Amino acid sequence: MKIGELARRTGCEAETIRYYEREGLLPTPPRTNGNYRHYSEQDAERLSFIRHCRSLGMSLGDIRTLQHFQAKPELACDEINAMLDRHLQQTAQQIESLQRLQGQLQSLRYTCRSHLTAQQCGILQNLQSAAKSSECVCHGEHSTP
Repeated sequence: MKIGELARRTGCEAETIRYYEREGLLPTPPRTNGNYRHYSEQDAERLSFIRHCRSLGMSLGDIRTLQHFQAKPELACDEINAMLDRHLQQTAQQIESLQRLQGQLQSLRYTCRSHLTAQQCGILQNLQSAAKSSECVCHGEHSTP
C-alpha cells in the first residue's frame, strides 16, 4: 500500500509516517518502479502500535525500547516494568500540577462578578498585579519594561 492508504488506515498523517521512518521507528519501505513507498500489513501494525503508545504519552525513546523487546521476546521484561513505573510517576506529577493550576484558575475566576467593565474586572486586576510581583509563575517568559 502507498503512504496515503497507510495514513488513512491508521489515522496518521503522511508526514508523521515519514518522521517515524527518519527516527527509525518504522523501517524504510521498499520503493515501487514509480518510486512510491510500498508499505506492508506489518508496517500498518507497527504504525498502529506506535500511535497507541503515543496516545498513552510515551516518548519515542520509550517506543524504541518497547520495539527492542518486541524483537527479542526472550528477554525479561523488568526494564519495561520500570519504564512504565517512571511513566506512571510522571503522569501523577502532571496530574498534581494540573490540579494546582485548576485551583489557581478557579480562585482567579471567583475574583470577578458578571456584568462588570474590563476596568472593574477582578481577573484582569489580579493578573496585572501578579505579573508585577514575584508571584508571577511564567518563569521569565516576559520582559520587564
